[in-house]
Amino acid sequence: MDGAVTAVSRSSMHTFTKPNQESIQLLTGLGVEGDAHLGETVKHRSRVARDPGQPNLRQVHLIHAELHDELRVVGFAVSAGQMGENITTRGVDLLRLPTGTRLHLGDTAVVEVTGLRNPCVQLDRFQPGLMAAVLGRDEHGTLIRRAGIMAIVLAGGEVRPGDPITVELPREPHRSLELV
Repeated sequence: MDGAVTAVSRSSMHTFTKPNQESIQLLTGLGVEGDAHLGETVKHRSRVARDPGQPNLRQVHLIHAELHDELRVVGFAVSAGQMGENITTRGVDLLRLPTGTRLHLGDTAVVEVTGLRNPCVQLDRFQPGLMAAVLGRDEHGTLIRRAGIMAIVLAGGEVRPGDPITVELPREPHRSLELV
């Protein structure tokens, strides 16, 4: 289940789209250096409004490039960084990873998966209909969110496109991803 980093992105401002970079630096316990969501406590505006002291479980946002491929097939013009992710991956089924999975990125960086990203209306502001396109229902009617996963930085380091991703699953029993 190992894969590769296809793009890295960051924005120092609270913008929806994040420009691609040649590399990003992950900082232990904080997130992506130079990104608006960097910090030990929450930085997402809606969460700050509710409780600014809560821990930042959304330091790094990852999306699988396969989602971009699927969206392009149905008519959306989406590429790396445009949905707000810091790291775009290929070859790792991010949405099926259990909570607590560790992703080794490049030579030294390690992030721990904390949960699912909750798609928001900013997707529709970017391209009408995009939010519905990243939501679905399973055979039981349960809502499926496909807009990526969130993680915290356990070990810092530089991450670049082309870097390998090694997946380290947590001990069983595994817990399914939930919203963070």
